[in-house]
Amino acid sequence: MEKGKLIEFRHQGERRLAVVDRPDGKKDWVVIDHQGQSHKLKPQRVEYEIPGGPYTTDDLPSFLGEVEPYLDPSSLEVAWELLVEDGESITPADLALLLFSGQSPSQCYAAHALLAEDKLYFKQKGDRYEPRPSGQIEEIKHQMRVQAQKEEEQQGFIDRVNQVLAGEIVTWQGSDRLRLEALEKFILFPDQNHRQALDILQSLDKPGRTDETQNLLIELGIWQRHENLFLRRSAYPNQFPAKVSDVAHAYLTNPPPDPDQERLDLTALKTYTIDDESTSEIDDGLSVETLADGGHRLWIHVADPTRLLSPNDELDLEARKRSTSLYLPTGMISMFPPELATGPMSLLQGQRCVALSFGVILDEVGAVTDFTIAPSWVKPTYRLTYEDVDEMLVLKIQGEPELPLLAEAAKKRAQWRKSQGAITIKMPEAIIKVNADEEVQIYLQETSVARQLVAEMMILAGEVAGRFSQEHGIPVPFRGQPQPELPSDEELLSLPPGPVRECAVRRCMPRSEVGITPSRHASLGLDLYSQATSPIRRYTDLITHFQIKAYLRGEPLPFSGEQVQEILYSVMPSSKEATLVERQTNRYWSLEFLRRNINEVWQGVMLRWLREDDGLGLILLEELGLELPHRFDRPISPGDRLSLKVSNADPHRDEIRFRELLANEA
Repeated sequence: MEKGKLIEFRHQGERRLAVVDRPDGKKDWVVIDHQGQSHKLKPQRVEYEIPGGPYTTDDLPSFLGEVEPYLDPSSLEVAWELLVEDGESITPADLALLLFSGQSPSQCYAAHALLAEDKLYFKQKGDRYEPRPSGQIEEIKHQMRVQAQKEEEQQGFIDRVNQVLAGEIVTWQGSDRLRLEALEKFILFPDQNHRQALDILQSLDKPGRTDETQNLLIELGIWQRHENLFLRRSAYPNQFPAKVSDVAHAYLTNPPPDPDQERLDLTALKTYTIDDESTSEIDDGLSVETLADGGHRLWIHVADPTRLLSPNDELDLEARKRSTSLYLPTGMISMFPPELATGPMSLLQGQRCVALSFGVILDEVGAVTDFTIAPSWVKPTYRLTYEDVDEMLVLKIQGEPELPLLAEAAKKRAQWRKSQGAITIKMPEAIIKVNADEEVQIYLQETSVARQLVAEMMILAGEVAGRFSQEHGIPVPFRGQPQPELPSDEELLSLPPGPVRECAVRRCMPRSEVGITPSRHASLGLDLYSQATSPIRRYTDLITHFQIKAYLRGEPLPFSGEQVQEILYSVMPSSKEATLVERQTNRYWSLEFLRRNINEVWQGVMLRWLREDDGLGLILLEELGLELPHRFDRPISPGDRLSLKVSNADPHRDEIRFRELLANEA
């Protein structure tokens, strides 16, 4: 290095031409580049020295002007063709002589500049450059074409986004889907690596924030204002695969042969299906048969989807993957294709339907004295709501004697289960509905005779299914619940009756467990229990149907005990995830409802402490049946009542804050 030397170095990745000005210390030098800026350099940073000189900064413009005519990248291909056969390496000076028939400083620097920028024909090894093999060049050209196409597609995507934001209508391209999915994943899984999404947002001059990106997708019409992020994050499929849909459509017009040719004909019995008005999957019905001795046999008819599917076929595997139907405020996502679940799989009024029927005789106190299970034909007579049945029972309609018999049997069953140790918890339950216009309604699900009637009959069928499976060694999913350690009577009596006391009992209840070994279900008061009344909605119920029906036909069981257990290992996590999605979605819409009704005054009761040291408690909004956290800044005890207004509700952030009202405000 010496004063007046013309060199090239890189500054922030950019090639800079500079003149050496003076030493700085023992090893460093100060150089002045062609823009007049000073830089402190170590000699190792010099990438190329131009011959000749000495130079001054005033010489740089004219020198660059001399270089410019030689900077034709296409000339490198000519040089490569001349050199590739021999594989001969060259220096910039060699290339200058080959291309320009001279080695002047400007020609040598032009040759260096061409080689330094080249990414195709030559590769650098020390101070020399080797021609690449032709095969390698073709591969690089291919990669460059792919990259150019990606850049073109990216720019096209950016242009279309800006057009939509400007109010124009565009047609999204196939390649746009991957970029939109990258933006979606950036919102759904913010802790992952999102380089592509961040590049897109940077190109759109958008901040790399999830909330802003969510607003962008809403503006583009890709997401709805209240997109269900919990569902999108889950593994629950929102659409059915084409092959599953194809099978479903084929079965509507051409169902497979019925594996149960000898079905019990129960179409002469009056059959009631009782559900909420909005229920579309009708999977159970009830009948009463009068016996010769004047007694009665109760019939619980359960829809029989196994009529249309076989173990491990397309429909079965899809249902297994889903594990359950998903019930959200915005609507239901079915475990089976809806055209089947609400059609031939359901017990439809006035139609001859297939079922698996549980016939049960009870003694005078409600215990099971005899039962039978059979594949059957039924013909539902009435499609009733719970409100219909409650009204008919109150009016004591003479033409429907079966309903009072069913209600009385359900009452006996409840009393019998209580005598066996059943634990009933009565907490207000909120029902949240969102219509197509995204209007939110929240109302309390009232306890009624009709609901208790249906619940007891379903529990009865589950007890019978469990007993039958145990007696005949049939491996099915048994549901049990360990015995809880309940608060003492003294502790419970110290709490206000109603929700506060019920909440204290609920806290002590352990989770239910599912396995192939029968076990006691503490809260039901049953020594064994297998859910079997919702095979359209719950996959564990479907397993029970497969197993029991195969046994009744005298065929080998479709699943061994080990196989049932393996299926449960895969199904139960999916089922828990679906339950979590339902819970999170309900909470989202409950907060959205409160946000929209921010001026309303709500009556609440303090249920229990969540973290007493922090003043954080759980409150119940009595009119809505919603349980939400609230931070208290005053002394308060469980059971105390309060009036509240929402001070802040943000469903997207899962935030809710209340303000307690003074007596005069309330």
